[in-house]
Amino acid sequence: MTVPAPADRYAIESGTILVVEVPASTATRVRRAIEDAAGLGYGDYDRVSFTSAEGIQRFRTLPTARNPATEDVVEARVLSLRVFLPDAALEPALRAIYATHPYEEPVILLSPGHRALHRRGLDEDNPNRLWNGPAPDWID
Repeated sequence: MTVPAPADRYAIESGTILVVEVPASTATRVRRAIEDAAGLGYGDYDRVSFTSAEGIQRFRTLPTARNPATEDVVEARVLSLRVFLPDAALEPALRAIYATHPYEEPVILLSPGHRALHRRGLDEDNPNRLWNGPAPDWID
């Protein structure tokens, strides 16, 4: 991917995109631990994350695992949590996951990534901005 050069409208920041698969019953605990450890700042916001709809994770436990081995593939219902981490926040976020995730071997995917951050003070009169209209019904 060619990273666009910073412009007067936005800045580009490099970091890591982290995705962790977690059972729905423990997703809030793991997400809060990541938030507490890494802040998850995004411009003028913090604790910014994405949680997917529930999906099916498949695996087979091998005899070398701490958990009992399984002969066949088993299925577990999980959510995916996705966050962007500046380089300095990666290690604290990983430590938080390993401290709170219920799995012996959490599925954690790391990808190099970039994010665009707005330049404050632009678009103040844009009618599409949330502050220039009534609160939308899609924000809880």
